Amino acid sequence: MPRDLASIRLDNALALFEEFVAATVKHPDAATLRGLERRFAERVQIQPSYWSQIKSRSRQIGERLARQFEQCCHKPWGWMDQPHGPGSSAAGAAAVPAAEPDSAVPRDEDERFIVGLVLSYYRRHPQRARTRLLDLLGEVLTPAAPPAPQPPRPTARTAPRPPGVATPPAPPSDRDLWLSTQRGVAPLKRKR
Repeated sequence: MPRDLASIRLDNALALFEEFVAATVKHPDAATLRGLERRFAERVQIQPSYWSQIKSRSRQIGERLARQFEQCCHKPWGWMDQPHGPGSSAAGAAAVPAAEPDSAVPRDEDERFIVGLVLSYYRRHPQRARTRLLDLLGEVLTPAAPPAPQPPRPTARTAPRPPGVATPPAPPSDRDLWLSTQRGVAPLKRKR
């Protein structure tokens, strides 16, 4: 009979705590364990009382908290949702997805910052943000076109360009592209 997700997440949270204890002290006593529970709660960014409620089964670990545990304990995305303890099948262990590179959930503080910036820009200027972001992402996400063949350089055998025929423009440099993305973007207002 398959176990419910709440009990799997609880077992995995307790396993993470055991890993934390094993990595911190060799032979913990009761007083040391109480201090370690507080430090573990800090590590997973929850209140110690909340951790106590989770352990006593009066609170369950939801989706956001499960992802938070994974991130804070350096586990791959979805690790909390798979059984890892004794008795879990090898197939269940192999089914743990690696960190999903295209997951919509930001994985670290830098990604949360960037997502926040983009959302702020979009909420202030939706149409302009949509156009600019699609242009920018279109450059990055579309495969690069093969380089255009270079025009032959004038040599003794080839005639120079006749006057009035323009030389094709050089492709824009990375700096030019960066500067073009900044044009028309107002800085964010500081909070007071």
